[in-house]
Amino acid sequence: MCSICESVMPRPAQAHFCLCGSPQTVAAMRRIEADISRRQMLGGAAAVLGMFAGFGLAPAEVRAQTTGRPLLLTNLRLFDGRELAMREGVSILIQGDRIAGFPAMGEVVDGAEVIDCGGRAVIPGLIDAHWHATLTAVSMIAALTQDVALVHLVAGREAGATLMRGFTTVRDVGGPAFGLKTAIDRGVVAGPRIFPSGAAISQTSGHGDYRMLHNLPRMPGDPADYAERTGVGVIADGADEVLRRAREQLMQGASQVKIHAGGGVSSVYDPLDSVQFTPAEMRAAVQAASDWGTYVCAHVYMPDGIRRAVAAGVKSIEHGQLADEETARVMAGEGVWWSIQPFLADEDANEKPDPQQRADQLRVSEGTVRAFDLGRTLGIRMAFGTDILFNAAEGGASQGRQLAKLARFMPPLEALRMATGNAGELLAMSGARAPYPAPLGHIAPGAHADLLVVEGDPQAGLDWLGDPENNLRLIMKNGRIVKETLA
Repeated sequence: MCSICESVMPRPAQAHFCLCGSPQTVAAMRRIEADISRRQMLGGAAAVLGMFAGFGLAPAEVRAQTTGRPLLLTNLRLFDGRELAMREGVSILIQGDRIAGFPAMGEVVDGAEVIDCGGRAVIPGLIDAHWHATLTAVSMIAALTQDVALVHLVAGREAGATLMRGFTTVRDVGGPAFGLKTAIDRGVVAGPRIFPSGAAISQTSGHGDYRMLHNLPRMPGDPADYAERTGVGVIADGADEVLRRAREQLMQGASQVKIHAGGGVSSVYDPLDSVQFTPAEMRAAVQAASDWGTYVCAHVYMPDGIRRAVAAGVKSIEHGQLADEETARVMAGEGVWWSIQPFLADEDANEKPDPQQRADQLRVSEGTVRAFDLGRTLGIRMAFGTDILFNAAEGGASQGRQLAKLARFMPPLEALRMATGNAGELLAMSGARAPYPAPLGHIAPGAHADLLVVEGDPQAGLDWLGDPENNLRLIMKNGRIVKETLA
């Protein structure tokens, strides 16, 4: 008899046999192994969640909500994300994760939990259409050289902070955000919905080529650069290679494809006025995205690059602050989206150590004012974004404050619509690749129940967005309350 059998069975006199192979013993061992595996799994999951909780990432229930019981928000003024007016005399009924309807003020809904908003404004959850979820709160050197696990942990913490600023959805336009998106969707960490692009695609020497000169030349058999291996960006030259890289992002779950079609302010080697990717290369990316029912967005500032991108079928211009009137008219005529940011070379702009970078930053700042005027005058569809990058000191803390700046260029409700209804329409261009099934950025029956109760008058101004801790009195994402200070 072996030691296992001896431990569980008495040893008969003069008996020398082993029952390890018997059906009864095998079944018993399987039950023991299953129980051990289950306990290890639960313990491991608790350890992982405990680790995230140490970073402030674990989701927290801030208000007990009865499963299946509808919520009724009453005593409020409604901005629905589309109509440029505040609506009164209605309540908002939420059933599960969706907006169910607008009962009249005072109408009783059987079984509903009532939340009195105290006469405050209710607006849709905010959308940042140009965000980098994994690159916002780390330095550039950390993102390009340090253990990617650190980058992801910092990104998880920043995701929770993003949600607490009232941004319930972001469109990630470059970076390794697929894992973070999955963690948020599964409830491992708190954060906004993410529409991921995956690695932004760049030509050699383009805005997304993060290599230093000592890394050149790269020969056919050389391994990918660290930034490519970790999903920050990817280099592709020639239509076939662009097609391959675009398809790889789609394979990983990209809701849209991001390319670099021109130079940048912060990049070291590519001039701001350079045009990047040939028409054939751009069309390859567009073909890959179109075949999957989605679209391409392109980083570009200058008129030549914008026109080339639009001609190739790109549907969203990211930045574009140096567009001239002729180029803006082309954008308007083709129905292209303008995903634009309030780059104003002010206190929220990253400091530039290089004189040429500072000059380019000032040039873009001066173009920003003209760009907003052109977009509004020509009726171009515009969506708000921030493009906060590599800010290890405060991450995306200026996010709401930057949205408030749009009120310098247009009426406050129009500015707010750029970060709600307009941005939601842009997200919907992902079609079947959109990771979330219902409309976003709009408080309407059937839409996702993402909304904010705010301490401020959206018709009068948006400065209250700069202090989300005190002025966002209730934050709801997907029908669940993640913050409430109404009392």
